[in-house]
Formats: sequence, C-alpha cells, structure tokens
Amino acid sequence: MTFKDHFSARAALYATYRPGYPEFLFEYLAGLTSRNNVVCDCATGSGQAAVGLNRHFGRVIAIDASRSQLRHAVRDGDVAYVAARAQELPLKDGSIDLITVAQALHWLDLEQFYQEVRRIVAPGGALAVWGYGDPVLDDPALNAIVHSYNRGTVEDYWLPERLILLDQYSTVPFPFREVTVPSFTLTCQWSLAELCGYLRTWSATAAYVAARGVDPVLPVEAALAKRWGPPETRQTVEWPLCLRVGYA
Repeated sequence: MTFKDHFSARAALYATYRPGYPEFLFEYLAGLTSRNNVVCDCATGSGQAAVGLNRHFGRVIAIDASRSQLRHAVRDGDVAYVAARAQELPLKDGSIDLITVAQALHWLDLEQFYQEVRRIVAPGGALAVWGYGDPVLDDPALNAIVHSYNRGTVEDYWLPERLILLDQYSTVPFPFREVTVPSFTLTCQWSLAELCGYLRTWSATAAYVAARGVDPVLPVEAALAKRWGPPETRQTVEWPLCLRVGYA
C-alpha cells in the first residue's frame, strides 16, 4: 500500500496548532501493561502523543513515514523519532510494551499494521488507538460558524477515511482481546488565531486550497472575529475522544 501523505505540506502548521492530549489519558495508558519500558507511537505526526507518553514510559519510539512531519516534531527529552511506515516497523520481535496510534489509524493499511503489532508487542503488551472528530465550541454562535465551514465549505474535500474517524473507529476491524475503556474528552482554551490555525491543518482545507488556490479559512476568521471579542480571548473547544484498547 502506497503511503498517502496528506500532511507534509502543512507540517509546520500541524506541529503548532494540533491540540495535545489530556494527561489523564496518558495516566490511563500507563496502567495498561505491567511493564512501561518501551512504547511505540506509530504515525506520530509532530509528536503530540509521543510527548505525553514520554512522561510515563522509559523509552518512546515515535515513528512516521513523513520526514517533513518529523522535522517539525516536538523535541522532548529522549523521544526517538524514526522515519518509517507503520506497516514496516524497524523494531525487534516482542520488544514493545505498548503500541499507540493517535488520530491516524484511518490512514493505515490495517491488515499489514496489525501483523506488525503482533510481531513487535511483548507478552502482556497492548495496542491503544484513539482519535477525535469534529470540534465543538461552547459558544453556540461560534460553533455554528465552524460547523458551517466543516460541513459546508470543505465538506466535499474530506477524504473517505474521515468517515471511519467520525464513526469513532467503531467500524474498524480490531482483532485483539479488547477491553472496556473510560470516556475521555479533549479540551482546549484557544484564541482566535489558534482555532483558525487548527482549521488550516485539516486535510480538507489543504485540498480546497490546492483545487481553488484561495484560503477558505479567511472568511471564517472574519465571521468569527465579529463575535469573538478581543482576538486573544480564550474560547473553549472540545472533542470527544474515541479510544480502543486490546491485547495481542
């Protein structure tokens, strides 16, 4: 399967404006295995998950096929960033205690990736995959503007894989001994610039720009600004996280 690179061209935006994950998610992940020696974060992007994992595991190996993403990745302690495909992991058999995939499972060749998971996971090790869909703003008027952009302006530019994520990975084959997990919510307090920067990281936004040659976020930013208040005002943005965990 050819690597589908949808984010390298916007790697700097991705590193700056993609939200991080809550600490209590990483605390939960750290309790999944009896050993927390080595974790592999596959399709790490710019390392949002790798940084959180680094506080709880002895060693973090963060892998992505995009060298551009890795060049912009967050440098945190001794996180080891490696350029490789998730379907061809350069890791020894049985060497990983926990394997994670954050906001990226829908881009992978699952059959090949799952074969690699079974090969590299240590006895008692686990696979944890999670993602989030559409953002929700606390302010109904602001939320309506963002929703109109998402489901109107760029709706036709989303790739089919997006539907897998919007279904909260419920339709994805997951041939592991799955366990029940708690609910998690990703929350950010963002300025107007941060929210609009995030909208520009979307693959649908990039596809729109490539097709039409204009930035579709500019009119959204103008509409939001009329109701936002001072640009530095922090507004609450939330995403429900969907998480699946299984043991090989």
